[in-house]
Amino acid sequence: MSDAGATIEAGPAARRRPQLGELFQVFLIAGAISFGGGVLAYLREYLVRNHGWISDDEFLDALEVSETLPGLNSVNMSVIVGDRMRGAIGAAVAVIGLMLPGMIVMMTLGVLWEQQRHNSNINHFLVGIAASAVGLLLTVTLQLGHKQFVRPLDLSIIAVTFLAVSVFKISLLWVLLVLGPAAVLLYQPRGAVETAERFTHLRERFHSHRSHWRH
Repeated sequence: MSDAGATIEAGPAARRRPQLGELFQVFLIAGAISFGGGVLAYLREYLVRNHGWISDDEFLDALEVSETLPGLNSVNMSVIVGDRMRGAIGAAVAVIGLMLPGMIVMMTLGVLWEQQRHNSNINHFLVGIAASAVGLLLTVTLQLGHKQFVRPLDLSIIAVTFLAVSVFKISLLWVLLVLGPAAVLLYQPRGAVETAERFTHLRERFHSHRSHWRH
């Protein structure tokens, strides 16, 4: 195992392994300024663009796993990224950093809320924060999913999912149970050449992830 601050191989270039203090600081800042649920946007900004600790594909992989697990996506992301960077201790540090600001703010505001809950200015402020969070999440969606917004099959699945959940109010569980197996069938490789290309792509991603886990 290399010392803190050593580099690890990730793709074509070597990436520096963050120290626990750096990891805590990044998640602390993300948790402190991500009002209204836009934490994933900030995590991508810091982890991928600012520090380059993981790539967009790796961030998307972690997000996909987070979506399939119970609990908050942001907390699941903290566990996955923290573990990848610094092991179990890194996962704990990332989660604490992410959750600590919200805990402090909520405990403080909880005391003051009863006195100011009918203040219209505060209500308008909260509505504005919620709208900003929607914009942040939309930005991340477009940045991470731009490859999926150009293929007809991808667009069809996105549209069906949106209509089922938002318009027809079908339970997300049933949507996943139906569309999940359907997507597996629709995206399965066609022919020997495509199967070989898909296998090569998955093998490269597996080796890339395993190089992180070893460290």
